[in-house]
Amino acid sequence: MKLFVCQACGNVLYFENRACERCGHRVAFLPEKETMSAIEPEGEGEATSWTTLADKGKGRMLCRNAEYDACNWLTDAGDTTGYCRACRHNGIVPDLSDPAQLAGWRELEVAKHRLFYSLIRWKLPLKTRQDDPEHGLTFNFLADDPNSGQRVMTGHDNGLITIALTEADDIERERRRLEMGEPYRTLLGHFRHEVGHYFWDVLVREGGKLEAFRAVFGDDTADYGQALQRHYAEGAPPDWQQNFVSAYATMHPWEDFAETWAHYLHIVDTLEMASEFGMEVRPKVDRDGELTARIRFNPYEARDVQALVDAWLPFTFAMNSVNRAMGLRDLYPFILSQAVVGKLGFVHGLVRDVAKARTKDSTKAGKV
Repeated sequence: MKLFVCQACGNVLYFENRACERCGHRVAFLPEKETMSAIEPEGEGEATSWTTLADKGKGRMLCRNAEYDACNWLTDAGDTTGYCRACRHNGIVPDLSDPAQLAGWRELEVAKHRLFYSLIRWKLPLKTRQDDPEHGLTFNFLADDPNSGQRVMTGHDNGLITIALTEADDIERERRRLEMGEPYRTLLGHFRHEVGHYFWDVLVREGGKLEAFRAVFGDDTADYGQALQRHYAEGAPPDWQQNFVSAYATMHPWEDFAETWAHYLHIVDTLEMASEFGMEVRPKVDRDGELTARIRFNPYEARDVQALVDAWLPFTFAMNSVNRAMGLRDLYPFILSQAVVGKLGFVHGLVRDVAKARTKDSTKAGKV
């Protein structure tokens, strides 16, 4: 994530800001510029269109979900749907007349918008159900049924990602984390994991990368149902950390890929934030330089995964130590073995190839 500033006064902004805390200007995210922009209403009276100070654009519209304080993005120029690039992928949303469900949905949207920030930064292909009725990416935010007692399960099915609204409840999410024996469970982690399944379909299966995938992750044709039963009956093998980023990743190659994909997004987006602050790790006790890192590069443009890992390991050691000093759990409670680094490298290659191809296509189109 980048650091953003208000074009009206220069104040630093959070990605989730609706207004500048210093000058009071309304602010919104401008997807095609990948930046937050101070905005000003056009004309007098109730504003329906806005001028963006980031690029002097006029006639821009806030996403329709701004009405519910669930989105702070602007729609694309010429958009006819009324929704921003992130919200047009929504399918079913909760009962917004219920204050508790509305509050939970807002929390989910914060995580979803951070996910889309990364997907847009990489220029990854994003088709809605309108673009592709059978395989387009869409999100259903569903609440448990209090009458039947039926619980919604978070998951992915052919581009349809279901997110259980109850995950927005901090207490319930922590209870499930403990029940599942997980070191980490967040809303953003759910989104990054589930969208990994979608991009496995798009970039691996449909992208002609199956054989390369199997060489790294294993045989994806193994029966998923049986693998699921075995995992919950027997758990992960005792030496799983030598080859997998999480215990859940041991269940099936599809889950291994989704977990690796999620961690790749964790690493890249967090390193971008660290880079924006010019962070440097250089402990005096580290004479060999193994815990030294200067995070002064754009991780979204890293040539190879090793550059990311070389910065990530010292950074997370430092941040884990800071968290422990505050009595908190580690920021990143995972081990990156060489096998896991290899899997991260596979994901890195996928997203870099897409970014290069789409940049090349855009350049050609511009010259024409």
